[in-house]
Amino acid sequence: MLKKSLIILAASCMMYSCATQTEQNPFLSEFQTPFGVPPFDQIKLEHYEPAFMQGIEEQNANIQAIIDNAEAPTFDNVIVALDNSSPILDRLGGVFFNLTEAETNEQLTQLEMKFAPMLSEHSDNISLNQPLFQKVKAVYDQKETLGLTTEQLRLLENTYQDFVRSGANLTEEKQARLREVNKQLSTLGISFSNNVLNENNTFKLFVEKEEELQGLPEWFKSSAAAEAEAAGQPGKWLFTLHSASFLPFMQYAANRDLREQMYKGYTNKGNNNDQNDNKQILADIIKLRLEKANLMGYDCYSNFVLERTMAKNSKAVMEFLHNLWSYALPKAEAEAADLQAMMDKEGKGEKLEAWDWWYYTDLLRKEKYNLEEEAIKPYFKLENVREGAFAVANKLYGITLTPLKDIPVYHPDVEVFEVKDADGSHLGIFYVDYFPRAGKRGGAWMSNYRDQQGTIRPLVCNVASFTKPVGDTPSLLTIDEVQTLFHEFGHALHGLLTKCNYKGISGTSVARDFVELPSQINEHWALEPEVLKMYAKHYQTGEVIPDELIQKILNQNTFNQGFMTTELLAAAILDMNLHNLTEIDQLDVIAFEKEMMDQLKLIPQIAPRYRVTYFNHIIGGYSAGYYSYLWANVLDNDAFEAFKENGIFDAKTAKLFRENVLEKGDSEDPMTLYKNFRGAEPQLEPMLKNRGMK
Repeated sequence: MLKKSLIILAASCMMYSCATQTEQNPFLSEFQTPFGVPPFDQIKLEHYEPAFMQGIEEQNANIQAIIDNAEAPTFDNVIVALDNSSPILDRLGGVFFNLTEAETNEQLTQLEMKFAPMLSEHSDNISLNQPLFQKVKAVYDQKETLGLTTEQLRLLENTYQDFVRSGANLTEEKQARLREVNKQLSTLGISFSNNVLNENNTFKLFVEKEEELQGLPEWFKSSAAAEAEAAGQPGKWLFTLHSASFLPFMQYAANRDLREQMYKGYTNKGNNNDQNDNKQILADIIKLRLEKANLMGYDCYSNFVLERTMAKNSKAVMEFLHNLWSYALPKAEAEAADLQAMMDKEGKGEKLEAWDWWYYTDLLRKEKYNLEEEAIKPYFKLENVREGAFAVANKLYGITLTPLKDIPVYHPDVEVFEVKDADGSHLGIFYVDYFPRAGKRGGAWMSNYRDQQGTIRPLVCNVASFTKPVGDTPSLLTIDEVQTLFHEFGHALHGLLTKCNYKGISGTSVARDFVELPSQINEHWALEPEVLKMYAKHYQTGEVIPDELIQKILNQNTFNQGFMTTELLAAAILDMNLHNLTEIDQLDVIAFEKEMMDQLKLIPQIAPRYRVTYFNHIIGGYSAGYYSYLWANVLDNDAFEAFKENGIFDAKTAKLFRENVLEKGDSEDPMTLYKNFRGAEPQLEPMLKNRGMK
């Protein structure tokens, strides 16, 4: 998942006395650190508010200077000046918004809620600044005569469209209402995400009797015992809703009642009619988004969002998703029948339920493929997997990543690497933060502390919640976690290898349904036999993973893909249907979800990957956009065919991908970039084949 700390900032009438500033506030000047990294060891809570205020003041002044410039509007004195108008806010946002995701606390949350409406107002004040817009429009109107490069033209068009899509052409009355809508949305989204985090942290399943832990591997029991002790209950075992606890429990726990408790705890997040309830918050968000779309002249929010994607509109997305559904659901139904048959063999007369799926899938995997994940995990030591991802990048692109020890970090778990190109030139700094904790939101993502721009190289991070080390046992990853690490590192490569002149279009600042291509194609290398032999080594013996195990992994490559594709599709269709609404009176989001799933004839043993009350993606930038994982899956499977045709480390193919995708940012239309790499538009067949649906 991609999370860019986007601050779309604008002129504000807010005043703040510079007398309150101190020279010690690190955000008020360029960071005086190696590579210009954030000085986490110097940053204090009290620095944020004054820095936000002065950052707003600074940008206000820069915006006014653009307006007051008596020279004729040009690309440089308007568009480039606007792109560079917020140095303090850029530095500040890169740190603050990453910390609110990866290492938050009550004080940061309170500040986030305080700043959100302030920044919303600031953003609107830029977007709705008529003198500024007229300057932008003046440059835009003469774009054909300016002799601009492709990249410059793209930035100009994007800038102009940003203003238009932010309400620059609306009447004063509509602009006033738009401001209010944006302000409300800014705080509602934070409340929603914080509620999900609170739910993850609140649910605790303590187990007192070891006999109730039948089926759980020793490493997992040890981890749960350590968690219980840390929670002040030694001698027990603690299980939570964080993925590193929830998923192994659902996969291995023989105790059906406890599996049911865990499953219902997970799928009811945000739906417990308590202080963390998200039903009304989401209903309000959806209603406000529709109002915003209507203000902008669109019939629904999805068409507003999708206008600037590869898909272009809701109709194209829905046709795509329903086409895939026709392949995925029958496969999921067949998988459910196989699992029921396995349960029938036990003679208990039990019917397959949603909380049984992971457990019996694991048993079936063992039966069909003679493959136990416990036999694989010792070969997937986290550090080795990470080095494997680095080695793949080295073989493809010639880059190297070297650990740095003296770089300040915000938590002891964080590690830092310098990234260099094949010629030894500096490409950027890469942070990794891999283990779950109370202040970290669930899932995994990539983000930036600093965007690339010209000679300024980026500061990129990967954040995840993988299985923690316990005692003498290091972090040993599941296959899913291995692929997640490669996935997020693919995003990181997109951010690190970019070569653009303007930060507004560099790196991952691309269409949402294109941004997952670099991440998802990178997953393909993770389980290639040649690659596995590079990094999959037994953590105790150093033995390279044997061919027999590799073959078993490959044999089950399409196993359970019906389930995985169906739950993903169900969530994507749910997201689209919420944002396809053209009228909303009273929206009961739970009833709406049920109605949508009933229409799809989704089997009861499968829930959408994210139910509405904890669907953070549609709050954090993937609204009417969750389909993009599947859309990009068509791209990545088709793109990897090019590597398979020529060799998975073919230098020419890697060069084409780097130069036409990874380096380009949003400097050209994404389909143009793809065709420049592949020579043709992507085909659906490779994706269907790789998911076992054809």
